[in-house]
Amino acid sequence: MPTKRTTPDFILMIVTFTLLAVGLIMVYSASAIWAEYKFHDSFFFAKRQILFAGVGIAAMFFIMNINYWTWRTWAKTILIVCFVLLVLVLIPGIGNVRNGSRSWIGVGAFSIQPSEFMKLAMIAFLAKYLSEKQKLITSFKKGLLPSLGLAFTAFAMIMLQPDLGTGTVMIGTCVVMIFVAGARIGHFAFLGFMGVAGFVGLIASAPYRIKRITSFLDPWSDPLGSGFQIIQSLYAIGPGGLFGLGLGESRQKFFYLPEPQTDFIFAILSEELGFIGGSFILILFALLLWRGIRIALGAPDLYGSFLAVGIIAMVAIQVMINIGVVTGLMPVTGITLPFLSYGGSSLTLMLMAIGVLLNISRYARY
Repeated sequence: MPTKRTTPDFILMIVTFTLLAVGLIMVYSASAIWAEYKFHDSFFFAKRQILFAGVGIAAMFFIMNINYWTWRTWAKTILIVCFVLLVLVLIPGIGNVRNGSRSWIGVGAFSIQPSEFMKLAMIAFLAKYLSEKQKLITSFKKGLLPSLGLAFTAFAMIMLQPDLGTGTVMIGTCVVMIFVAGARIGHFAFLGFMGVAGFVGLIASAPYRIKRITSFLDPWSDPLGSGFQIIQSLYAIGPGGLFGLGLGESRQKFFYLPEPQTDFIFAILSEELGFIGGSFILILFALLLWRGIRIALGAPDLYGSFLAVGIIAMVAIQVMINIGVVTGLMPVTGITLPFLSYGGSSLTLMLMAIGVLLNISRYARY
């Protein structure tokens, strides 16, 4: 267990707080009209996001001061607890249904989304497994299959909710970690073919997913149905131009883009702050990725390296999918933009993950 501790990565902390500050401003700007209409309080979503941010920041600073090896010790227990929560959320009366998915446990704004926390639990456990079994990872049967088998078990449980977006991020993160650990490309190629077949099966099994694919290929074929969200998102981004319409001046948030404070907040940000504002956010995420990679390379042991790789891969994959959806480069799926989108579980989870990354940075050599 590393014991010589220094100061945390200052740049990573500043980038995180900058993204969080922009996110709080944009949640209010994007949600004010809808919140006033639905709850007669334009600050309804903003106040809750500030509360979530406060909880997340407190958790981040607390975790930042806990030796990351603690997660190695408790990784198995945390994973089991998350699996239990994934079972509980499927039970009527315990799990709450929102937007067609039974993904939440709790009451009102104080609900949690177990699938979000499963992502971090899987990263902690897989980092432990890979650091102990790295020599076996080149073996399909003894190394690759057990690790991916566990990840796909969690994915299957998440799909019962269903929540394809969260499950995809988790699987993508696990694949990155296993690849970095030294798995053979030939094994990945074989599993890639299997994965594509399975993905096609998942899409074909649900009519709404087929509609999302067709709307991705040609959203104007059904402009008032499956293509509505992406068309309205592009209508938001396009008029933003270089400098945007101005903070608070979005037109699409006037009931055109459904619940713009969540998955499509980047569209509103681009409309109000333009290409410059959108590029600034992408630069901040690039800086966060850079600092995370440096921390992973400088970690004092394999567990710290794999843990850092998993966290930064989770953030990067989620950003790529969200912005890909918003800009029409990927089919629509429910993925929040880290630190910016409204959502308590997602924001708290991301800040906790950054807390772990900051703690690893306190022992890193770079």
